[in-house]
Amino acid sequence: MSTQKVAIVTGASQGIGAAIVAAYRDLGWAVVANSRSIEPSTDDGVRTVAGDISDPVVAERVVRAAIDEFGRVDTLVNNAGIFVAKPFVDYSTEDFARMLKVNLEGFFHATQRTTEAMTEQGSGHIVSITTTLVEYANSNVPSALASLTKGGLAAVTKSLAIELAPRGIRVNAVSPGIIKTPIHPEETHAALATLHPLGRMGTVDDVAAGVVYLEQAPFVTGEFLHVDGGQSAGN
Repeated sequence: MSTQKVAIVTGASQGIGAAIVAAYRDLGWAVVANSRSIEPSTDDGVRTVAGDISDPVVAERVVRAAIDEFGRVDTLVNNAGIFVAKPFVDYSTEDFARMLKVNLEGFFHATQRTTEAMTEQGSGHIVSITTTLVEYANSNVPSALASLTKGGLAAVTKSLAIELAPRGIRVNAVSPGIIKTPIHPEETHAALATLHPLGRMGTVDDVAAGVVYLEQAPFVTGEFLHVDGGQSAGN
């Protein structure tokens, strides 16, 4: 078995996912990067697998790519997700189905298959990207379906951490505040910054740094790491 460690990152083509891929490469890890429309990489240490991670066939291909290309899988970062903020009564059945599919089904298929591989190795790490709004709701950002689905990831983190600990597998989550990505228009940034006690929006590199911290903290499992500028502490 190869000694180079290997991470799988979903939702990896842009934003937070792309920053996480870069962070693992900076650590010297190989990476299997997945998103629906991801392009082939020119980096020999990155293998891309295009497809919808909520499809069990795609999830199987992603894990198989890690093992076939690099010989192992040490960490799964469940980053793929959809965030739709609107009043609860304005959500459509299509919104509901889409968020369940990506946020929960994608987690289920990727994590189940990765856990099987990690169990054979006797070690591994699973990290899910949630949102501080799960625990710290804000009337300025109505997002009940995000809380419903990402809240499911938060809940299962502790459950899986206990279940998988005897197998040498850690399970954690990173809970970001509002991150500066293209989904937030420039004209909203000043107002969104005020939602964080530190007075600014987070960056994708802030979130990636949180994932790296958890990677390098071998005695931490079942933990939610808040990368939210103090948002979860109060306002």
